[in-house]
Amino acid sequence: MKKCLPLLAAFFFSNAVVAQESQAFHATMDGKSAIELQKLFPSEVEILKTTDNQSAVFLTEKAAQHLHKNILTHGPGYVYQQDAETALDVLSKKTDNNQKLLNLTITENDWVNHSISKVNAENIKNHIMTLQAYGTRRHDNPKGKQAALDLKTKWENMITASGRTDISVSIFNHNATPMPSVILKINGATTPNQSVIIGGHLDSISFSGQAPGADDNASGIASITEMLRVLLDINFKPQRTIEIMAYSAEEVGLVGSKDIAQKYASENKDVLAYVQFDMTNYKGSAKDVYLTTDSYNSNDLNLFLVELMEHYNKTGAHTFTYGNTICNYGCSDHFSWAQKGYNAAFPFEASFDDSNPYIHSSQDLISVSGSTATHAAKFAKLGLEFLIEAAKSSQAYMAVQTTKTNDFKVVVDKKILKLINFKTDITSIKIIDASGKIVKEVVNPKSDFISLEHLKEAYYLCVIEDNNGKISTTKFINQ
Repeated sequence: MKKCLPLLAAFFFSNAVVAQESQAFHATMDGKSAIELQKLFPSEVEILKTTDNQSAVFLTEKAAQHLHKNILTHGPGYVYQQDAETALDVLSKKTDNNQKLLNLTITENDWVNHSISKVNAENIKNHIMTLQAYGTRRHDNPKGKQAALDLKTKWENMITASGRTDISVSIFNHNATPMPSVILKINGATTPNQSVIIGGHLDSISFSGQAPGADDNASGIASITEMLRVLLDINFKPQRTIEIMAYSAEEVGLVGSKDIAQKYASENKDVLAYVQFDMTNYKGSAKDVYLTTDSYNSNDLNLFLVELMEHYNKTGAHTFTYGNTICNYGCSDHFSWAQKGYNAAFPFEASFDDSNPYIHSSQDLISVSGSTATHAAKFAKLGLEFLIEAAKSSQAYMAVQTTKTNDFKVVVDKKILKLINFKTDITSIKIIDASGKIVKEVVNPKSDFISLEHLKEAYYLCVIEDNNGKISTTKFINQ
């Protein structure tokens, strides 16, 4: 598998005209990668300006395709800009790393456990095969547009069959591509103006032959569609609005998600959190879910995903493991949301070093990535856990009020953690950072006081197991 070029900086873009083979266009990209690319293509790459290791460039499609092929794991490695002025303007803008603490809690045990028990890998497999059968879903191919229209119809048929009237599906058209994006919205019952969003890109790309895109990214679209099916099946009605998005033209510069995130930001829409599902079905690494920890991702949202997995997926029928990886640049649609200051996260199918080597080729088939889709089913479960806990239910489960899982409180002062109201015997205390790494563990603690002196000021997750095997979690800031 080819390694990523050293794309170390995040970047932002605006509307662009997608270049043809012989055309040149403006873009923004990592400065080191721009220099390397210019060495390879001195007459086809012009670096207009570099600021803080981000470059505004003018390059040919030939040079761009070389970069895309050598990125392999995700995205083109550059972002289209409509002209030189826009590209240069991007250099003056900074990425908002958004370290705002999210007030996300785990309270919906009944709803979540009911939902994840209904996830069916067979449904995901069948949907991947349907999307693969288009042959290509390239954004500028008529099949790409048709795939978007067909997905809209599929989601609408699911809603009709459920009898729900609080859910809508719409098309979002773009100037830079004929392929539209698709947006589904489940209206929040009590806080409709605040949204919790999941998404993934629908388009595919290949540089030789067909572009079936089974893993990249039929798997993500099939996973979020299964999440929708389960939410409808259990008749889940959220407090906050849930939105599910299928983007166009991710493979040529995050075009679809960029337009939508920009529109939401310009309208001051309140998006609580965004989670991206892009490639979910190839188990290339030892662990199951890998959280991306690039600087623009939300540490607190990553910690919440860790908290969910510790709570719902540590033991039992829905067990899976997690680790961390880094993409090294804005490699998928979550970056569009992070650039606009929203909390964004990207759980991935493997470590990037071990991810599917067949993407962006005619061999990106379900027979290669995982014919049973059991790996993708784990992401569907994580997505349901996130949606239900972040959006919260507006109705009691089976007429029984859900109860709060934590019967204790964590207080941190001067880098000393104190447990309050924890009344059972503790067998272990683990402190986990935003990458999912255990940074401190105390077995059979003799005191309710834990020193955090060696840990930097940051967000952490405290995971406590009692002598009955019960796991309780809470987040805190070490300060």
